[in-house]
Amino acid sequence: MNSDFDVELGRIDQDIRELEPEALSNHADSQTTTRFVYRLYQRGSLSGSFADLEVADTAINSAIRKLGPLADLYFLKANLDFKFHRLADVRRDLETAPGLRASFQGRVLEADLDFQEGRYHDARRSYESLIADNRTWDNLARLAYLKSKMGDEAAAEQLYAEAEDELTAKEMRSYTWVELQRGVLDLTHGRYENARAHYERADQAYSGYWLVEEHVAELLGALGEFEKAVELYEKVIARVPRPEFQQALGEIYSLMGKPEQAQRCHKEALAAYLESARRGGVHYYHHLADFFADVREDGAETVKWARKDVELRANFSTQAALAWGLYRSGQFSEALDTMNRALSSGVRDARLFFQTAMIHLSTGGNGEGNLYLQMAAEINPHYRDFHVHR
Repeated sequence: MNSDFDVELGRIDQDIRELEPEALSNHADSQTTTRFVYRLYQRGSLSGSFADLEVADTAINSAIRKLGPLADLYFLKANLDFKFHRLADVRRDLETAPGLRASFQGRVLEADLDFQEGRYHDARRSYESLIADNRTWDNLARLAYLKSKMGDEAAAEQLYAEAEDELTAKEMRSYTWVELQRGVLDLTHGRYENARAHYERADQAYSGYWLVEEHVAELLGALGEFEKAVELYEKVIARVPRPEFQQALGEIYSLMGKPEQAQRCHKEALAAYLESARRGGVHYYHHLADFFADVREDGAETVKWARKDVELRANFSTQAALAWGLYRSGQFSEALDTMNRALSSGVRDARLFFQTAMIHLSTGGNGEGNLYLQMAAEINPHYRDFHVHR
């Protein structure tokens, strides 16, 4: 029996085949063309393939040239640009299409931009305003994510639960996505069995989804069940050959004491990251910084890619990555100043606190290093276990 994922993907592919001849003809109407490019965008989002998203990107730009600045097309373009971390393009998209920026969907994107660009107070207020206007599950989840990053775990869990309450029986993939976020919340606090329960519910609600399998593989790695993690990562990579999954598999092999397999995976991951950057892509800058920091421990390369990422979006995550690169480079004072900027956001994260501790310890014993190690352990007693860079 086909999985829920396969059924939905097949339905999308059928729609694409049926719409394509008319949508690509010279006399195509705006409704058919818009539906066609929307289905291409859906396919890329569901499959997890950046190649599929690039196909959608090309089709959307072609449709805009043919039909002009329609709000529906620019909304799709803005969402795709956001996925690729082209944040300046997102802002231009919102400004170009008449009425898009002031629309509900445009306000959502602006709130997401605020969060990505480090304006957390503005993002929180915008999410709350959007929820007051229209209590949609996705905006409840957005606010939950913000709350989780700022250490308000109880509020985040409540908001995720409320998001699920807003979903209907026809929206099981969305329910699965929220269950995954709830699982990640538990995972990052060291509650592995609770995370497993969320992931099992996610799989039951929407079967065959590679995204669920990828989250389960991370959990297996954290639990030390490395053989099972390898088997699942290889299954995911066979379907969605993204370099971040190759990097994760390589890190599992390293933990297993298998350097040759680890090196092979890491070589493939790095080649794909660099090829994306060579072609002008920016969405792997953060992964490149993480790779050079914790796989190669190359401070100079970490700083190089982290600075590029900070230029795109100066938030606590990119600032922390830069601070860690400066630490790897032996620039301890600048690393501490940069990490303090990240911490000024109010973020509370075990991994970030561990990195802060290491930076403090490198600058001399003032007690701050041990304090941050204690704070990291309070959030997640297992913060040193395997984890995936998301």
